[in-house]
Amino acid sequence: MDFLQPDFTPAYPEMFLLVMVCVVMLVDLIVGEKRRYFAFFLAQSALIGCAVLTFTTFSPDIRHTFSGMFVDDAMSDILKLMVYATVAAVLIYSRTYIGVRGMFKGEFFSLALFATLGMMVMISASHFMTLYLGLELLSLSLYAMVALQRESTVATEAAMKFFVLGALASGFLLYGMSMVYGATGTLHTAQLSEIIQSGMIDHAVLVVGLVFIVAGISFKLSAAPFHMWAPDVYQGAPTAVTLFVGSAPKLAAFGFVMRLLVDGLGEMVADWQGMLVILSVASMAIGNVVAIVQSNIKRMLAYSTISHMGFVLLGFIAAGEDGYSSSLFYIAAYVLMTLGAFGIIMILAREGFESENISDFKGLNQRNPWLALIMMFLMLSMAGIPPMIGFYAKLSVLQAVLSAGYIWLTVVAVMLSLIGAFYYLRIIKFMYFDAPESDMPILPGMDIKVLISINGLAVIMLGIFPQTLMGLSLYAIRQSM
Repeated sequence: MDFLQPDFTPAYPEMFLLVMVCVVMLVDLIVGEKRRYFAFFLAQSALIGCAVLTFTTFSPDIRHTFSGMFVDDAMSDILKLMVYATVAAVLIYSRTYIGVRGMFKGEFFSLALFATLGMMVMISASHFMTLYLGLELLSLSLYAMVALQRESTVATEAAMKFFVLGALASGFLLYGMSMVYGATGTLHTAQLSEIIQSGMIDHAVLVVGLVFIVAGISFKLSAAPFHMWAPDVYQGAPTAVTLFVGSAPKLAAFGFVMRLLVDGLGEMVADWQGMLVILSVASMAIGNVVAIVQSNIKRMLAYSTISHMGFVLLGFIAAGEDGYSSSLFYIAAYVLMTLGAFGIIMILAREGFESENISDFKGLNQRNPWLALIMMFLMLSMAGIPPMIGFYAKLSVLQAVLSAGYIWLTVVAVMLSLIGAFYYLRIIKFMYFDAPESDMPILPGMDIKVLISINGLAVIMLGIFPQTLMGLSLYAIRQSM
């Protein structure tokens, strides 16, 4: 039997990252406690190396390898580059925070890179087995990261909730995949689409499988009513881990939904559109309404995430190039805003003090006017107020939904978005109109100061000139469909 040599070129970034994870673990073991910063620099070098490899192996053509289980296309390359940039920013924001809390260890960076590898596999998967392996690699890494602060009972509790509910969601997903396999006889997403199109299937069995798959996906997106893990995990995990959980994995989740629902089950769009309508409205309603009563800012941002995921789902409901590209644009904008918001929360935190309450932002303008201005940009963007990027992200999604004929859904989304503006504007009110509760100076490191400045300015500049990111999102979708 002849063995067909696979083309390893599309998987070079994944292979390189796997080697670098091993290097990070070994180096951290050798250098010991005093030179732990080596692990940080090696992790950043690994991400830079992955970005170089992804960029140099970029091709506008769709390339399959490993017997069709792995795909390299424009969407996967662009999403991976976004993931590298996001994880690199998370590590920079987290550096001081994890150092003060005794988490500046090789384990943190190794788990972060393993999670990144899982995201990359999810983004490039074109087979149910590859999709599931990438998802579980990401999930297991996140469970461990949440529980990394072992002396914290709150973090341990959050990790247990995350693990139990995550296992339940994985069970839903696996059961749904097995039903689809039973109805079609294939696990390849490309073949799946062709078989469904032929009509030689048991449609009822396929719909049952689809229900379980959508439920599993909803958990990973933290969409209501499968959102119950998000507020507890966001609040209980160390803020550095919360930032990681709430940012880069959302990009991978977008790729996961594209591979599974659009590439694989695209012929059943009429069936899953109805399910996504319910999930989207529930997410926007629950997220925006419950966030109003929160006093913990991490918990508030968790409910904010739930509402944002409702908007992301609107793009999938609209379908077509415009719908999917608007969702990609929205998820990129969301990640940018989340990075900045949690970055400032970590800047305000110090040894023995977690900046977790909304009241901790009182008088921030008097303590550090520049940070207050950036936080205001971020909150206005999350509320969808022009000229911030959040406004154009919402606008592009709403235009796609309106063009698809969902007028009532557009009206509901706008009304729920108006309700959600309250809790963002409340933070601005605390920063500018209330007296500070502490006179402690805020002195972030130069690297964090530069990054948060770039982050905040990007929110307004990409809002004023959104064409580049919009065009990139449309190109990614158009070249991959």
